[in-house]
Amino acid sequence: MPVLFGLLSGLVGLALGGGGAAAVRALSGRPAFDGATELILVFSYIGALIGWVLGIGGWRYAVRDWIGRAPRPFNKTGTARYFAFSTDHKVIGIQYIVTFIGLMILGGLLAMLMRFELSQVDETIMGSDIYNRVMSLHGIIMVAVAVATVLGGLGNFAVPLMIGAKDMAFPRLNALSFWLNPPVAIALLSSWFFGGWDTGWTAYAPLSETNASGQVLFILAVFTFGVSSILGGLNFIATITTMRSPGMTWGRLPIFVWSIFAASIISLLFTQFFAASLVMILLDRVAGMGFFNPDQGGDPLLYQHVFWFYSHPAVYVMILPGFGITLEILSHFSRKPVFAYRWAVASMLSIVFMGAIVWAHHMFTTGMADYLHGPFMGLTELVSIPTGIIFLAALGTIWQGKLWMKTPMLFALAFIFNFLFGGITGIYNADVTTDIHLQDSYWVVAHFHYTIVGGEIFALMAGIYYWFPKMTGRMYDELLANLHFWGMFIGFNVTFGAMFWLGVNGMNRRVADYEPHLEGNNLFVSAAGFYLGMSFLIFLYNMWISSRHGPQVVDNPWRARTLEWTVSSPPSEHNFPVPPLVVGHPHDYGIPGEKHAVFAATGGAPMPSEQEIHSEGDRS
Repeated sequence: MPVLFGLLSGLVGLALGGGGAAAVRALSGRPAFDGATELILVFSYIGALIGWVLGIGGWRYAVRDWIGRAPRPFNKTGTARYFAFSTDHKVIGIQYIVTFIGLMILGGLLAMLMRFELSQVDETIMGSDIYNRVMSLHGIIMVAVAVATVLGGLGNFAVPLMIGAKDMAFPRLNALSFWLNPPVAIALLSSWFFGGWDTGWTAYAPLSETNASGQVLFILAVFTFGVSSILGGLNFIATITTMRSPGMTWGRLPIFVWSIFAASIISLLFTQFFAASLVMILLDRVAGMGFFNPDQGGDPLLYQHVFWFYSHPAVYVMILPGFGITLEILSHFSRKPVFAYRWAVASMLSIVFMGAIVWAHHMFTTGMADYLHGPFMGLTELVSIPTGIIFLAALGTIWQGKLWMKTPMLFALAFIFNFLFGGITGIYNADVTTDIHLQDSYWVVAHFHYTIVGGEIFALMAGIYYWFPKMTGRMYDELLANLHFWGMFIGFNVTFGAMFWLGVNGMNRRVADYEPHLEGNNLFVSAAGFYLGMSFLIFLYNMWISSRHGPQVVDNPWRARTLEWTVSSPPSEHNFPVPPLVVGHPHDYGIPGEKHAVFAATGGAPMPSEQEIHSEGDRS
């Protein structure tokens, strides 16, 4: 099995990397291991990562080609192909989804531990040191889930199909982007054997330079995840730019594809700033440099500037694809065109630029120059304009539409509801005076979760239910899906809505204890959080059973217009038996005779089934 071979190859690389570093130290007259734990960790990880990539498929499918030997063909079929190096974008998309849903469950279990600890005043199941490590691991896992699951999962599966391409522009690079992620998870979990880390997912200096050695594994893992994100962003941009079907102009792109394109620009251009900030911390720790050490002329505030120059745009890597999924589903399930399509596209692209120039609103309380407060406050509030346009486009799309209230539509509508609260509460964080009061309180926790979980994760659920029939050829259980939706929607709003009250009343985030008068509210939040967590059990059960035993579906159960619904369910390896010719807009519902695409047979005539596929009749 390729995964097993990759693990064995990774262990060999780990031994060679760590052993080589120790040998060099010994040859130079220094103790091989004494005082060199973090240096050996670095080289062990690098060796393990190289070994893993070569073992999982890099040697078989890439390196052999580079050295002039024929690459061995991919020959796994059935379930086995999901545990192997595959260049099929649909397989890679499902690999992303399943892997990161698993990580989301792990992150959720860590959240349950945190809420159990916070259900009572004083220590219950863990002290503050363990709590901070659990909180930090929860944070980075959930950020990784939010960044990768829609972009890498649903984006990989759907985008080539939606633009009429047979695959991504760089299939082997696409596979590499996914297989870089398992070492990330292993390194993060292994950090506990080296004391973990207690900085949260932000890794602020100087704490990140003085805490336990687990911080080094965090740095190496997140750096690897950043490389995966950069490669993925590059691949999406190249694919969307160069591999669209004939007739698929920029003005005919499905709105979800536009959202992936905009998010990919951010991934490509800004991820390296987070990587650079982490490399500087690593060099401070293992090479004696002083980028953030004031005693050596460094500045801890420099880290925050570099970090947030990526990490605020990263919010839009998470949320822009959520916008795209929502608008896509609202159009198809309202049987209306996307309202203000061009304005929505322009807003997504403007967010790419505007999101990059507002990073310092995270730093109003850090002691940065006062004269920067006003400009960054104003620029931050300007971002609400393109965001508001997209929000209004969603409302305009469903206005007087023929709403089909299936599960994907329910989650898309919940996105609108939740994101409204996330956006409105964000204005208070953008204003200097209120932000100083609310900074590092549970108000920020509630706002962030309303934006990312209430927005992007609800959109992710909408997208999974929407494309599930196309991925599996089977339909999920609608009753269970509705139970999941209502459990998740109610549980989420009760849990995080109450956190706004906690924040206004002075409860600090990232701490394991609080004032006694807040105990009742915290117990309420914890109970609601457990209810929210249990709703995901329904989702997991439904997906597992339906993917194996659900009723088989026709190729286009939603009667949608986009190209992925014109191929078999699940699609064949190369997607389209004949190339599609795009002749109209993907969201032009309500226009008699309007088609999105036709398929030319050998005689040049359109395929007879095309009219039925794009009809506005029976939607059952």
